[in-house]
Amino acid sequence: MENFSDVQYILTSFLMLFAGALVMWMAAGFAMLEAGLTRTKNGVVILLKNMLLYAIASIMFYAIGYNLMYGGEGIFTGDIAFALSGINYSDHSLMADFFFQVVFVATAASVISGVVAERIKIWPFMIFVAFLTSFIYPIQGHWSWGGSALGGFMNGFSDFAGSTIVHSVGGWAALAGVLLLGARNGKYTKNGGVRPIPGSSLPLATLGTFILWLGWFGFNGGSVLAMGTKEDVDSIAGVFAATNMAASFGSLTAAIATQMLYKKIDLTMVLNGALAGLVAVTAGPNLGMFAASVDGIVAGLLVVFFVSFFDKIRIDDPVGALSVHLVNGIWGTLAVAIWNPEVTFMMQIKGIVAVGLFTFITSFILWFILKQTIGIRVTQEHEEEGVDLHETGLEAYPEFSKNN
Repeated sequence: MENFSDVQYILTSFLMLFAGALVMWMAAGFAMLEAGLTRTKNGVVILLKNMLLYAIASIMFYAIGYNLMYGGEGIFTGDIAFALSGINYSDHSLMADFFFQVVFVATAASVISGVVAERIKIWPFMIFVAFLTSFIYPIQGHWSWGGSALGGFMNGFSDFAGSTIVHSVGGWAALAGVLLLGARNGKYTKNGGVRPIPGSSLPLATLGTFILWLGWFGFNGGSVLAMGTKEDVDSIAGVFAATNMAASFGSLTAAIATQMLYKKIDLTMVLNGALAGLVAVTAGPNLGMFAASVDGIVAGLLVVFFVSFFDKIRIDDPVGALSVHLVNGIWGTLAVAIWNPEVTFMMQIKGIVAVGLFTFITSFILWFILKQTIGIRVTQEHEEEGVDLHETGLEAYPEFSKNN
Protein backbone atom coordinates (compact mmCIF):
# COMPACT_ATOMS: atom_id res chain seq x y z
CA MET A 1 0.00 0.00 0.00
CA GLU A 2 2.84 2.38 0.79
CA ASN A 3 4.40 1.73 -2.62
CA PHE A 4 1.04 2.36 -4.29
CA SER A 5 0.77 5.67 -2.46
CA ASP A 6 4.24 6.58 -3.64
CA VAL A 7 3.25 5.85 -7.23
CA GLN A 8 0.17 8.07 -6.92
CA TYR A 9 2.32 10.83 -5.40
CA ILE A 10 4.84 10.56 -8.22
CA LEU A 11 2.28 10.47 -11.03
CA THR A 12 0.19 13.35 -9.70
CA SER A 13 3.28 15.47 -9.13
CA PHE A 14 4.47 14.65 -12.64
CA LEU A 15 1.09 15.70 -14.06
CA MET A 16 1.42 19.09 -12.37
CA LEU A 17 4.98 19.58 -13.57
CA PHE A 18 4.30 18.51 -17.15
CA ALA A 19 1.02 20.43 -17.37
CA GLY A 20 2.68 23.45 -15.79
CA ALA A 21 5.41 23.36 -18.44
CA LEU A 22 2.73 23.40 -21.14
CA VAL A 23 1.03 26.37 -19.50
CA MET A 24 4.35 28.17 -19.15
CA TRP A 25 4.74 27.76 -22.93
CA MET A 26 1.52 29.77 -23.25
CA ALA A 27 3.63 32.80 -22.26
CA ALA A 28 5.32 32.45 -25.65
CA GLY A 29 1.90 32.16 -27.27
CA PHE A 30 0.67 35.37 -25.67
CA ALA A 31 3.87 37.15 -26.71
CA MET A 32 3.62 36.01 -30.35
CA LEU A 33 -0.12 36.72 -30.56
CA GLU A 34 0.25 40.20 -29.10
CA ALA A 35 3.29 41.04 -31.23
CA GLY A 36 1.52 39.83 -34.35
CA LEU A 37 -1.65 41.82 -33.73
CA THR A 38 0.16 45.09 -32.96
CA ARG A 39 2.49 47.31 -34.96
CA THR A 40 6.16 46.63 -35.60
CA LYS A 41 7.23 49.89 -33.96
CA ASN A 42 6.01 48.55 -30.60
CA GLY A 43 7.20 44.95 -30.94
CA VAL A 44 10.18 45.11 -28.56
CA VAL A 45 8.09 46.50 -25.71
CA ILE A 46 5.42 43.86 -26.34
CA LEU A 47 8.01 41.10 -26.00
CA LEU A 48 9.67 42.78 -23.03
CA LYS A 49 6.37 43.07 -21.16
CA ASN A 50 5.59 39.40 -21.70
CA MET A 51 9.03 38.33 -20.51
CA LEU A 52 9.03 40.50 -17.40
CA LEU A 53 5.44 39.86 -16.37
CA TYR A 54 6.15 36.14 -16.25
CA ALA A 55 9.25 36.72 -14.14
CA ILE A 56 7.47 39.11 -11.77
CA ALA A 57 4.48 36.78 -11.43
CA SER A 58 6.78 33.89 -10.51
CA ILE A 59 8.66 35.90 -7.90
CA MET A 60 5.69 37.62 -6.27
CA PHE A 61 3.43 34.57 -6.17
CA TYR A 62 6.27 32.63 -4.54
CA ALA A 63 7.04 35.35 -2.01
CA ILE A 64 3.48 36.29 -1.05
CA GLY A 65 0.69 35.11 -3.33
CA TYR A 66 0.73 31.33 -2.85
CA ASN A 67 0.53 31.55 0.92
CA LEU A 68 -2.20 34.16 0.66
CA MET A 69 -4.21 31.91 -1.64
CA TYR A 70 -3.60 28.46 -0.15
CA GLY A 71 -2.22 29.07 3.34
CA GLY A 72 -5.53 28.74 5.15
CA GLU A 73 -6.99 31.61 7.14
CA GLY A 74 -3.84 32.31 9.15
CA ILE A 75 -2.44 35.00 6.89
CA PHE A 76 -5.76 36.85 7.11
CA THR A 77 -5.78 36.75 10.91
CA GLY A 78 -2.26 38.03 11.48
CA ASP A 79 -0.39 34.71 11.35
CA ILE A 80 1.73 35.83 8.40
CA ALA A 81 3.61 33.24 6.38
CA PHE A 82 5.60 33.67 3.20
CA ALA A 83 7.46 31.73 0.52
CA LEU A 84 5.41 28.51 0.78
CA SER A 85 6.14 28.09 4.48
CA GLY A 86 3.67 26.14 6.57
CA ILE A 87 2.10 24.31 3.60
CA ASN A 88 2.51 20.60 2.93
CA TYR A 89 0.64 18.01 0.88
CA SER A 90 0.59 14.26 1.41
CA ASP A 91 -0.54 13.24 -2.07
CA HIS A 92 1.72 15.41 -4.27
CA SER A 93 4.78 17.63 -4.20
CA LEU A 94 4.38 21.14 -2.84
CA MET A 95 6.84 22.49 -5.40
CA ALA A 96 4.94 20.80 -8.23
CA ASP A 97 1.74 22.39 -6.99
CA PHE A 98 3.36 25.81 -6.72
CA PHE A 99 4.78 25.61 -10.22
CA PHE A 100 1.44 24.57 -11.67
CA GLN A 101 -0.34 27.40 -9.88
CA VAL A 102 2.16 30.14 -10.68
CA VAL A 103 1.84 29.71 -14.43
CA PHE A 104 -1.90 30.36 -14.04
CA VAL A 105 -1.13 33.66 -12.33
CA ALA A 106 1.11 34.69 -15.21
CA THR A 107 -1.69 33.85 -17.64
CA ALA A 108 -4.02 36.32 -15.92
CA ALA A 109 -1.35 39.01 -16.17
CA SER A 110 -0.74 38.25 -19.86
CA VAL A 111 -4.36 39.10 -20.65
CA ILE A 112 -3.79 42.66 -19.43
CA SER A 113 -0.71 43.14 -21.58
CA GLY A 114 -2.66 42.79 -24.82
CA VAL A 115 -5.46 45.17 -23.86
CA VAL A 116 -3.17 48.06 -22.92
CA ALA A 117 -0.68 47.47 -25.72
CA GLU A 118 1.00 50.22 -27.74
CA ARG A 119 0.56 53.08 -25.26
CA ILE A 120 1.39 51.84 -21.74
CA LYS A 121 4.62 52.70 -19.94
CA ILE A 122 6.68 49.67 -19.00
CA TRP A 123 7.33 50.25 -15.29
CA PRO A 124 3.82 51.27 -14.21
CA PHE A 125 2.59 48.14 -15.95
CA MET A 126 5.12 46.02 -14.08
CA ILE A 127 4.16 47.60 -10.75
CA PHE A 128 0.56 46.70 -11.45
CA VAL A 129 1.52 43.12 -12.33
CA ALA A 130 3.44 42.82 -9.06
CA PHE A 131 0.38 43.91 -7.08
CA LEU A 132 -1.98 41.72 -9.12
CA THR A 133 0.08 38.58 -8.61
CA SER A 134 0.80 39.30 -4.93
CA PHE A 135 -2.66 40.30 -3.73
CA ILE A 136 -5.55 40.70 -6.20
CA TYR A 137 -5.33 37.28 -7.83
CA PRO A 138 -4.47 35.34 -4.63
CA ILE A 139 -7.22 36.96 -2.53
CA GLN A 140 -10.02 36.16 -4.99
CA GLY A 141 -8.45 32.74 -5.56
CA HIS A 142 -8.58 32.13 -1.81
CA TRP A 143 -12.37 32.50 -1.97
CA SER A 144 -12.70 29.64 -4.43
CA TRP A 145 -9.75 27.31 -4.96
CA GLY A 146 -8.29 28.31 -1.60
CA GLY A 147 -11.34 26.95 0.17
CA SER A 148 -12.79 29.90 2.08
CA ALA A 149 -15.91 30.37 -0.13
CA LEU A 150 -15.96 34.00 1.03
CA GLY A 151 -17.63 33.18 4.31
CA GLY A 152 -20.13 30.92 2.59
CA PHE A 153 -21.22 33.49 0.00
CA MET A 154 -19.60 31.51 -2.82
CA ASN A 155 -20.67 28.05 -1.65
CA GLY A 156 -21.26 25.83 -4.65
CA PHE A 157 -19.39 28.06 -7.10
CA SER A 158 -17.78 25.86 -9.74
CA ASP A 159 -14.87 26.87 -11.97
CA PHE A 160 -12.84 23.80 -12.91
CA ALA A 161 -9.73 25.46 -14.36
CA GLY A 162 -10.39 29.18 -14.15
CA SER A 163 -12.71 30.79 -16.71
CA THR A 164 -13.52 33.30 -13.98
CA ILE A 165 -10.73 32.80 -11.46
CA VAL A 166 -7.97 33.26 -14.06
CA HIS A 167 -9.29 34.63 -17.34
CA SER A 168 -11.98 37.04 -16.26
CA VAL A 169 -9.69 38.32 -13.50
CA GLY A 170 -7.23 39.32 -16.19
CA GLY A 171 -10.11 40.81 -18.17
CA TRP A 172 -11.53 42.87 -15.30
CA ALA A 173 -8.07 44.18 -14.37
CA ALA A 174 -7.42 45.08 -18.01
CA LEU A 175 -10.79 46.81 -18.36
CA ALA A 176 -10.06 48.99 -15.34
CA GLY A 177 -6.70 49.93 -16.81
CA VAL A 178 -7.87 50.70 -20.34
CA LEU A 179 -10.68 52.94 -19.09
CA LEU A 180 -8.07 55.15 -17.44
CA LEU A 181 -5.49 54.72 -20.19
CA GLY A 182 -7.67 55.65 -23.15
CA ALA A 183 -7.55 54.58 -26.78
CA ARG A 184 -4.55 54.68 -29.08
CA ASN A 185 -4.15 57.94 -30.95
CA GLY A 186 -6.15 57.90 -34.16
CA LYS A 187 -8.13 54.76 -33.36
CA TYR A 188 -11.48 56.59 -33.20
CA THR A 189 -12.57 59.55 -35.29
CA LYS A 190 -14.42 62.57 -34.00
CA ASN A 191 -17.59 61.56 -35.81
CA GLY A 192 -17.68 58.20 -34.06
CA GLY A 193 -15.92 56.13 -36.69
CA VAL A 194 -13.43 53.35 -36.04
CA ARG A 195 -10.10 53.34 -37.87
CA PRO A 196 -8.64 49.85 -38.24
CA ILE A 197 -5.02 49.54 -37.09
CA PRO A 198 -3.72 46.32 -38.68
CA GLY A 199 -1.21 44.18 -36.83
CA SER A 200 2.31 43.58 -38.06
CA SER A 201 2.23 39.83 -38.67
CA LEU A 202 -0.71 37.47 -39.07
CA PRO A 203 1.67 34.48 -39.34
CA LEU A 204 3.08 35.42 -35.93
CA ALA A 205 -0.41 35.83 -34.48
CA THR A 206 -1.41 32.44 -35.88
CA LEU A 207 1.68 30.81 -34.40
CA GLY A 208 0.83 32.38 -31.05
CA THR A 209 -2.70 30.99 -31.22
CA PHE A 210 -1.50 27.46 -31.94
CA ILE A 211 0.97 27.70 -29.04
CA LEU A 212 -1.86 28.82 -26.74
CA TRP A 213 -4.08 26.00 -28.00
CA LEU A 214 -1.36 23.48 -27.18
CA GLY A 215 -0.68 24.99 -23.78
CA TRP A 216 -4.36 24.86 -22.90
CA PHE A 217 -4.23 21.07 -22.72
CA GLY A 218 -1.95 21.55 -19.72
CA PHE A 219 -4.13 24.34 -18.37
CA ASN A 220 -7.29 22.24 -18.31
CA GLY A 221 -5.87 18.72 -18.25
CA GLY A 222 -3.54 19.46 -15.36
CA SER A 223 -6.48 20.85 -13.39
CA VAL A 224 -7.71 17.31 -12.85
CA LEU A 225 -4.97 17.42 -10.18
CA ALA A 226 -4.60 13.64 -9.95
CA MET A 227 -3.09 10.92 -12.13
CA GLY A 228 -2.85 8.00 -9.76
CA THR A 229 -5.64 5.79 -11.08
CA LYS A 230 -7.18 4.65 -14.35
CA GLU A 231 -10.19 6.85 -13.63
CA ASP A 232 -7.90 9.88 -13.24
CA VAL A 233 -6.28 9.23 -16.61
CA ASP A 234 -9.68 8.78 -18.26
CA SER A 235 -10.71 12.12 -16.78
CA ILE A 236 -7.57 13.83 -18.09
CA ALA A 237 -8.16 12.37 -21.55
CA GLY A 238 -11.76 13.57 -21.53
CA VAL A 239 -10.68 17.07 -20.55
CA PHE A 240 -8.07 17.14 -23.33
CA ALA A 241 -10.64 16.08 -25.91
CA ALA A 242 -13.30 18.53 -24.71
CA THR A 243 -10.79 21.38 -24.66
CA ASN A 244 -9.81 20.64 -28.25
CA MET A 245 -13.46 20.44 -29.34
CA ALA A 246 -14.37 23.84 -27.85
CA ALA A 247 -11.48 25.54 -29.64
CA SER A 248 -12.38 23.84 -32.90
CA PHE A 249 -16.00 24.93 -32.76
CA GLY A 250 -15.01 28.41 -31.62
CA SER A 251 -12.74 29.00 -34.61
CA LEU A 252 -15.14 27.49 -37.14
CA THR A 253 -18.07 29.48 -35.77
CA ALA A 254 -16.10 32.71 -35.99
CA ALA A 255 -15.17 31.90 -39.59
CA ILE A 256 -18.79 31.29 -40.57
CA ALA A 257 -20.01 34.35 -38.69
CA THR A 258 -17.51 36.71 -40.35
CA GLN A 259 -18.27 35.23 -43.77
CA MET A 260 -21.97 35.91 -43.24
CA LEU A 261 -21.48 39.37 -41.76
CA TYR A 262 -18.64 40.74 -43.87
CA LYS A 263 -18.70 38.43 -46.94
CA LYS A 264 -15.10 37.51 -46.14
CA ILE A 265 -13.47 35.36 -43.47
CA ASP A 266 -11.52 37.39 -40.90
CA LEU A 267 -8.46 35.43 -39.77
CA THR A 268 -8.03 37.52 -36.62
CA MET A 269 -11.59 36.63 -35.61
CA VAL A 270 -10.94 32.95 -36.33
CA LEU A 271 -7.88 33.06 -34.08
CA ASN A 272 -9.82 34.77 -31.32
CA GLY A 273 -12.72 32.38 -31.88
CA ALA A 274 -10.44 29.46 -31.02
CA LEU A 275 -9.18 31.25 -27.94
CA ALA A 276 -12.70 32.23 -26.91
CA GLY A 277 -13.76 28.59 -27.08
CA LEU A 278 -10.78 27.63 -24.95
CA VAL A 279 -11.60 30.26 -22.33
CA ALA A 280 -15.27 29.26 -22.24
CA VAL A 281 -14.65 25.54 -21.79
CA THR A 282 -12.08 26.13 -19.05
CA ALA A 283 -14.80 26.36 -16.38
CA GLY A 284 -16.19 22.93 -17.28
CA PRO A 285 -13.92 20.83 -19.52
CA ASN A 286 -14.95 17.78 -17.50
CA LEU A 287 -18.60 18.02 -18.55
CA GLY A 288 -18.39 16.21 -21.87
CA MET A 289 -17.90 16.76 -25.56
CA PHE A 290 -21.38 18.06 -26.32
CA ALA A 291 -21.13 20.71 -23.61
CA ALA A 292 -17.70 21.73 -24.90
CA SER A 293 -19.04 21.97 -28.44
CA VAL A 294 -21.88 24.28 -27.44
CA ASP A 295 -19.50 26.31 -25.27
CA GLY A 296 -17.28 26.80 -28.31
CA ILE A 297 -20.09 27.71 -30.70
CA VAL A 298 -21.49 30.37 -28.38
CA ALA A 299 -17.97 31.66 -27.66
CA GLY A 300 -17.25 32.03 -31.36
CA LEU A 301 -20.39 34.13 -31.80
CA LEU A 302 -19.75 36.21 -28.69
CA VAL A 303 -16.20 37.11 -29.66
CA VAL A 304 -17.29 38.36 -33.10
CA PHE A 305 -20.03 40.49 -31.57
CA PHE A 306 -18.06 41.90 -28.66
CA VAL A 307 -14.93 42.87 -30.60
CA SER A 308 -17.22 45.16 -32.59
CA PHE A 309 -19.14 46.21 -29.47
CA PHE A 310 -16.06 47.36 -27.57
CA ASP A 311 -15.03 49.45 -30.56
CA LYS A 312 -18.49 51.00 -30.70
CA ILE A 313 -18.19 52.14 -27.09
CA ARG A 314 -14.63 53.32 -27.83
CA ILE A 315 -12.76 50.86 -25.66
CA ASP A 316 -9.59 50.16 -27.61
CA ASP A 317 -8.43 46.57 -27.23
CA PRO A 318 -5.74 45.89 -29.87
CA VAL A 319 -5.87 42.09 -29.56
CA GLY A 320 -9.50 41.45 -28.60
CA ALA A 321 -8.55 40.12 -25.17
CA LEU A 322 -11.58 41.57 -23.39
CA SER A 323 -13.90 39.75 -25.78
CA VAL A 324 -11.93 36.53 -25.45
CA HIS A 325 -11.08 36.41 -21.75
CA LEU A 326 -13.59 38.61 -19.94
CA VAL A 327 -16.77 38.01 -21.94
CA ASN A 328 -16.16 34.32 -22.52
CA GLY A 329 -14.81 33.80 -19.03
CA ILE A 330 -18.24 34.89 -17.83
CA TRP A 331 -20.08 32.83 -20.46
CA GLY A 332 -18.09 29.68 -19.71
CA THR A 333 -18.69 30.00 -15.97
CA LEU A 334 -22.42 30.47 -16.46
CA ALA A 335 -22.53 27.53 -18.88
CA VAL A 336 -21.47 25.14 -16.11
CA ALA A 337 -24.94 25.59 -14.61
CA ILE A 338 -26.46 24.36 -17.88
CA TRP A 339 -24.51 21.11 -17.96
CA ASN A 340 -23.98 20.29 -14.28
CA PRO A 341 -27.24 19.65 -12.36
CA GLU A 342 -25.45 20.17 -9.04
CA VAL A 343 -24.61 23.78 -9.93
CA THR A 344 -27.17 26.59 -10.15
CA PHE A 345 -27.01 29.84 -12.07
CA MET A 346 -27.23 31.75 -8.80
CA MET A 347 -24.14 29.97 -7.47
CA GLN A 348 -22.24 30.93 -10.59
CA ILE A 349 -23.54 34.49 -10.74
CA LYS A 350 -22.54 35.15 -7.13
CA GLY A 351 -19.01 33.97 -7.84
CA ILE A 352 -18.73 35.98 -11.05
CA VAL A 353 -20.02 39.14 -9.35
CA ALA A 354 -17.82 38.77 -6.25
CA VAL A 355 -14.66 38.15 -8.25
CA GLY A 356 -15.53 40.80 -10.84
CA LEU A 357 -16.34 43.58 -8.41
CA PHE A 358 -13.31 42.91 -6.23
CA THR A 359 -10.90 42.69 -9.16
CA PHE A 360 -12.27 45.68 -11.05
CA ILE A 361 -12.47 48.00 -8.04
CA THR A 362 -9.04 47.17 -6.62
CA SER A 363 -7.49 47.31 -10.08
CA PHE A 364 -9.11 50.66 -10.87
CA ILE A 365 -7.83 52.14 -7.63
CA LEU A 366 -4.29 50.93 -8.30
CA TRP A 367 -4.30 52.08 -11.93
CA PHE A 368 -5.66 55.47 -10.81
CA ILE A 369 -2.90 55.86 -8.20
CA LEU A 370 -0.28 54.99 -10.80
CA LYS A 371 -1.81 57.42 -13.28
CA GLN A 372 -1.82 60.27 -10.77
CA THR A 373 1.72 59.65 -9.53
CA ILE A 374 4.15 58.30 -12.11
CA GLY A 375 1.77 58.24 -15.08
CA ILE A 376 0.75 55.19 -17.08
CA ARG A 377 0.72 56.44 -20.67
CA VAL A 378 3.59 57.33 -22.96
CA THR A 379 3.62 60.77 -24.57
CA GLN A 380 1.82 61.38 -27.85
CA GLU A 381 5.16 61.86 -29.60
CA HIS A 382 6.52 58.56 -28.30
CA GLU A 383 3.32 56.76 -29.25
CA GLU A 384 3.46 58.10 -32.80
CA GLU A 385 7.12 57.22 -33.25
CA GLY A 386 6.74 53.87 -31.50
CA VAL A 387 7.35 53.06 -27.87
CA ASP A 388 10.25 50.73 -28.66
CA LEU A 389 12.87 53.39 -29.36
CA HIS A 390 11.86 55.57 -26.42
CA GLU A 391 11.31 52.82 -23.85
CA THR A 392 14.11 50.44 -24.88
CA GLY A 393 16.29 52.05 -27.56
CA LEU A 394 15.79 48.94 -29.71
CA GLU A 395 13.81 48.04 -32.81
CA ALA A 396 12.12 44.69 -33.43
CA TYR A 397 13.27 44.60 -37.08
CA PRO A 398 16.15 47.08 -37.38
CA GLU A 399 17.18 46.03 -40.90
CA PHE A 400 13.78 47.17 -42.16
CA SER A 401 13.93 50.49 -40.38
CA LYS A 402 13.56 53.63 -42.43
CA ASN A 403 16.63 54.93 -40.59
CA ASN A 404 18.90 52.31 -42.14
